Parts: sequence; C-alpha cells; structure tokens
Amino acid sequence: MRVVIAIDSFKGSLTSMEAGYAAREGILRAVPQAEIIVKPLADGGEGTTAALIEGLGGKFVSAEVTGPLGGKVTAKYGIMNDNTAVMEMAEAAGIVLVDRNDLNPHIATTYGVGEMILDAVKRGCRKFIIGIGGSATTDGGVGMLQAIGYKFLDSNGDQIPFGIDPLDMIEKISSDNVIPELDECYFLIACDVRNPLCGENGAVYVFGFQKGVKENEKEVLDQKMRHYADKTAKFTGTDNRDAEGAGAAGGLGFAFLSCMKNAELRPGADIVLEAVGLESNIKDSDIVVTGEGRLDSQTAMGKAPIGVARLAKKYGKRVIAFAGSVSDDAAKCNDEGIDAFFPILREVTTLEEAMDKETAKKNMALAAEQVFKILYYFPF
Repeated sequence: MRVVIAIDSFKGSLTSMEAGYAAREGILRAVPQAEIIVKPLADGGEGTTAALIEGLGGKFVSAEVTGPLGGKVTAKYGIMNDNTAVMEMAEAAGIVLVDRNDLNPHIATTYGVGEMILDAVKRGCRKFIIGIGGSATTDGGVGMLQAIGYKFLDSNGDQIPFGIDPLDMIEKISSDNVIPELDECYFLIACDVRNPLCGENGAVYVFGFQKGVKENEKEVLDQKMRHYADKTAKFTGTDNRDAEGAGAAGGLGFAFLSCMKNAELRPGADIVLEAVGLESNIKDSDIVVTGEGRLDSQTAMGKAPIGVARLAKKYGKRVIAFAGSVSDDAAKCNDEGIDAFFPILREVTTLEEAMDKETAKKNMALAAEQVFKILYYFPF
C-alpha cells in the first residue's frame, strides 16, 4: 500500500507536517509495510511559510522592516534550499499587527513588504512565493514599490507620503532608482481574491471596512485609487485595474501585476501543491490522505484539501480526509473529490483540551489507524 499524506495545519494546534506525521504513525500501526510519503500543505495564507520550510527544508530569517502604521516590526520569512523566498505580507503589513482601534487606512503602508523583498534579494533570492492575505493596508501597493526604488511624485516633484490619502497627488512615476536585480526576480503571488482594484467590487468598497474605511469615505477613497490606476497605466502602458486579484491586499495585487516584470497571481493552494511536487507522488500512490482543522462547506469551495482531492481524482485515486471537527454541511466535500472524511475527536472535551498538541497528535494517529485497518483488511 502506497500512501501520500498532505494535510493542512490544524491552526493553533498542529502544523501541517505534525498532522501528517501523526497520521503516518497511525497508518503504520495498521499497515506496517505501507510506503508513506508526507508532504506539507497550505493555502498561501497564514502558515504557508512554516509548512514549506518545515516540509521541504530551508531556514527562517528575520528582518526589521516598516510596519503598517510606520513603526518598526520584525518580519520573519523563509528561504528554501533552492533559494526561493517564502513570505507572507502580513508579517510586515498585516492587520494582526494593528490594534482594532488604531486601524488607519489613510496612512497604512505596504512599505515593509518591499523591505522584506529587498532583504531577500540581498541574500541571493530571485524566486519568491508571497501570500498576500490579511493586510491592514489600502495603499494600492505603492508603499512596497517605494521601498524597492519606485518614486511616486507630486506636483512639486516630492515623493508622496504613505497611505491611500496621497494617491490622488501622484503626477509622475519614476523607476530610475529601482534595484536592477528586480528584473531577475520571479514572483508567484498566492491570491484567492478575484476582485478588481476599483469600483463597487474593488479594494476600497469590498475590503475597506475591515481596515477602518468608513462608509462615507468609500467614494472619495475609491476615486484616489482610480487616479493612481490612471497614472500607473500611463506609466506602464498596460492597465491592470480590472485584472482578477488586482484589488487583493488593498491593491497590492495591482502593484505586482503592473510594476514587477515577472509576477503571476494564482490560487494559494495551487502554488503550494506545485512547490511541493505533490502530483508526481500522487501518480504512484494507492490512497491519498488530506484534511484540515475544520472540514465544512468552506472547504468544499476550494480550500487546500480540495486542491489535493482534485489532483488525486485526476489519477483516479481514493481520498480520505481527517479533521479536528466537521460541520453538517461538510458532505459537500464528497462532491469535490473527498471519498470519506473523519473527525479525529474521540470523546467530549473542551476546545482547549482538543487543541492540545500532544492530544491532537494522539487522536490523529488513532483515527488513521482505525480507518486504515478497514481499508487494508477489507479493501473495496
């Protein structure tokens, strides 16, 4: 029996690899001769860096960068063994870095994201995987571009300040000071948001509220974003404001598409599945195991375990999923390629007890053991 395991993290409890190795332990108790490969899994958001570095090898590094409101923060990112930098923009410009009462879209900046990129370039990285979820910013990615050398100049020839408010002050854009190494870099941007940059489905109207934009500010701020898009399109010769994902992370998606020579926005799970080379392992497997902390209808809408399941079904493989808990509507996952799913909880317990790392490992191993006893001794 050849088994491939790729389980997303149980957030707050198990990392992707910890969950995978716990399942492996249980399977080997049931089928000692099984050949098992454990791969990391993530969706491009929180935990992606940890999953890839832990699963594929590499190291974590830190850089002091500018935080979303201008103060200094320590941002951690990973460098894999092939010198690919793996980052989450939230480390430098994330909403988790700002107290809810202090959110301020007018001045919030992605400058620190650009500083992270510069730090990685100086360390020799030329390929980047960057997750852009969880931002506190709506600056169109201008801050990031300023950090790597772009100038967004007002009518006096001065660099505009941070935030969305100054975007309508842009009169000229210059790339004269952009680091030359940037042309050698390739950016894979993990983005599951399809919104355009501007308009009622854009960055300000859809995502602004959670970052502090008031209802009566939306129209004015969206106009500032349109002005920025106009000036950028004139500068680059290409208008990306309506591209899928342009509005992600307060317009950071637009900045990557418009001003990076080699940048691609793709669903996060697809990027991770490709990075870990899961498809080649699945081809030669008998059974594929996946899962995440909670399996529900949101999972069925295309989260990482469904990406695994669809890849498995491409080769006609059976798919089993394990989860910390499952909802009543989790059956929708069966329609998306997961043949059967199982919660790992064994008794009534508190959430804190269930999420205890050692308890979760034990429960995962026991659940996998029992399921694979059925699969091995009573094959179907």
